[in-house]
Amino acid sequence: MTDRSAVEAAITEAHRDAWGLVLAATARTTGELELAEECVQEAYAAALQSWIRDGIPRNPAAWLTTTAKRRAVDTVRRRHTLRSKLPLLVEPAAGVADPTPDRAMIIDEDPDEAVPDERLRLIFTCCHPALAQDAQVALTLRLVCGVSTPDIARAFLVPESTMAKRISRAKRKITEARIPYRIPGAAELPDRLRSVLTVIHLVFTTGHTAPSGAALVRVELVERAVQLTRVLAALMPDEPEVQGLLALILVTDARRETRVDAAGRLLRLEEQDRSRWDRAALAEGHELIMKLLRGGRAGRYVVQAAIASLYSRAETYDRTDWPQILTLYDRLLELWPSPVVALNRAVPLAMVAGPAAALSAVEEIEAAGDLAEYPYLFAVKADLLHRLGRRSEATAAYRQALDLTDNDAERAFLSPRLVDDSGEDPAANSRPNPPR
Repeated sequence: MTDRSAVEAAITEAHRDAWGLVLAATARTTGELELAEECVQEAYAAALQSWIRDGIPRNPAAWLTTTAKRRAVDTVRRRHTLRSKLPLLVEPAAGVADPTPDRAMIIDEDPDEAVPDERLRLIFTCCHPALAQDAQVALTLRLVCGVSTPDIARAFLVPESTMAKRISRAKRKITEARIPYRIPGAAELPDRLRSVLTVIHLVFTTGHTAPSGAALVRVELVERAVQLTRVLAALMPDEPEVQGLLALILVTDARRETRVDAAGRLLRLEEQDRSRWDRAALAEGHELIMKLLRGGRAGRYVVQAAIASLYSRAETYDRTDWPQILTLYDRLLELWPSPVVALNRAVPLAMVAGPAAALSAVEEIEAAGDLAEYPYLFAVKADLLHRLGRRSEATAAYRQALDLTDNDAERAFLSPRLVDDSGEDPAANSRPNPPR
């Protein structure tokens, strides 16, 4: 017998690290995602009693995959038997053909090697053109990457109930439209690339700054995004946006070890020890960016990577090339007219044109209402109000940011910045925060 707490810890770790791989392998066996999801859930449930009785297997992911596949095979066979035998109960006329076998028959042929990574292969599969792009991305994040529905809702800036319904509708459409879950051929990959890149980027951003929980970073999601992007970059070396996403992730993640102090306190960009940044990652990312910019093929991810590189390449925070960053944000807004991009643009705008100009831009974004549940809108607004000496308004904005933040490290960062009613201002010297 194995201690129950040890088994529960092993199952939690396997769910975090291997869910997507187990689901991908099972879906590839069945050809049907919904059935695969059911069988994987059953395999994780069965693991609790089995591992307590027999011990934790040396390779938990392999045990779970084998168990899920066996359950899938059994289910498909039962379906086929039922469909084959049921007509005999009503004595069909001689010569009537057997009913059509279940669509989710076991796939025995060799996998399509156009996509060599199991998890990436299923991401391409989930990003089916019959689904709306938001549904593709949300479904893939939930099923393949194991991101929780509340965290996906935060990434899309919608209520959790809305996101849950969106994911359910996507699953229902897949079933009702009998969309086959098969490996897309090489010729189909480019049409699905935009959604795949969006998925991987959201996996990274969800790991880079966790929407909830005690830790600022979810390392397993960050490393998963890095690995998927490298596989994709090797698969499609001539796609500039793939290379741009890789550069963006490398340059942004290079600061990982310096984003919190020894006590877990979040550090602003100007407070971070630049000597501890990952120089190899920065160099690789910068080389990719220069190559892409020289080639004149700068899309959304390439421009984002260039912005991140400029933040990282300055010797000190005060020597950051703010005018150039502002110019790049203007270009990014043309390529990707997102309210989040417009908000991020307010940071260099404040450094170039002053806090009043930036505050006016932020208030415009706030009035539009798209970021009403976005904590960073109110955090940036509060910083700008502080710089303008408007302490009571800054207090209200900080409280709004705090109310909307579920990450403990960010809450600990925001709490001391509430202005003391006595007139003491602990954040009087604060500056707008660029992406951390």
